[in-house]
Amino acid sequence: MKIIHTEKISRIYKMGSETIYALRSIDIDISKGEYVAFMGPSGSGKSTLMNIIGCLDTPSSGTYILNDRDVSDMTENELAEIRNKEIGFVFQTFNLLPRATAMDNVALPLIYAGFGKSAREEKAMAALESVGLGDRASHKPSELSGGQRQRVAIARALVNDPSIILADEPTGNLDSKTSYDIMDVFQQLHNLGNTIIMVTHEDVIAHYAHRIVRLMDGLVESDQLNEHITKSVAAAGS
Repeated sequence: MKIIHTEKISRIYKMGSETIYALRSIDIDISKGEYVAFMGPSGSGKSTLMNIIGCLDTPSSGTYILNDRDVSDMTENELAEIRNKEIGFVFQTFNLLPRATAMDNVALPLIYAGFGKSAREEKAMAALESVGLGDRASHKPSELSGGQRQRVAIARALVNDPSIILADEPTGNLDSKTSYDIMDVFQQLHNLGNTIIMVTHEDVIAHYAHRIVRLMDGLVESDQLNEHITKSVAAAGS
């Protein structure tokens, strides 16, 4: 089942008399349950594509279908509703409220979704427990390590049961060991059936994904299954 379908997506920016082509006629299909990494150097278009898929931006031309809904020409209010219900975001900088507890940070999307206090707390605790932080619910970000903060951010992304999880350089502010721990969390989430799309410039991180889409100059340079993962799955099944 296709969860994402883009057809001839382009994104153009005007800077004075100059025209910047951030994306050029991108066609991508992503199915439910896939684990995809977008890769490319700075200026390749990977972050612009992530922003469009995450409904943080709209294409200059082309069509974007998310979960059978055309979001290409939605209003800002409609896009905000889609973001809250369909997409869980994980950012490099965590984006946690510094004075709020882990529980309150995770529960934040549920306030906008209209959940009552007890339902918010129940769902937030379940999300924290799913990333191994049930015992840190009352801690504030300053009382947590970088890896724990990112786990809180992942729990927040999960709490609304989104259609897709978008992770933008999720290990960019972490040391190597903590990065691998966080990628293990994403792998566990994928094993549970979550659709994960990740932007990264690191090969070692991208190779946790089952499919790698490389962009260059606003175009898809390659779109391939991760041979290492494919061989590992085949070996496990034999």
